[in-house]
Amino acid sequence: MTELPISSVSEGGCQCGDAHGMPELDAREIPHAIRHGAILGALSQLRAGASMVLVAPHDPKPLLAQIADQFGDAMTHEYVESGPEAWRITFTRA
Repeated sequence: MTELPISSVSEGGCQCGDAHGMPELDAREIPHAIRHGAILGALSQLRAGASMVLVAPHDPKPLLAQIADQFGDAMTHEYVESGPEAWRITFTRA
């Protein structure tokens, strides 16, 4: 496994969420066939109290229903941007 140089991390290359900012997952870059699974997997990795931003190409209402079914009250969301080019939603694990 190759380690990133410290300078890459300090220049914003790290998306871990630990003192470097909130991680952002751009779903527009994920192939449609695996998009929901990839997003659900990313959300499942959030620790209690942690957040991430999802960038979607449209209002992801069907995905939000899946998230509610899988996580219930353990996951909250808030729209940060509502189109027309992108929808940004912050998810936080309770």
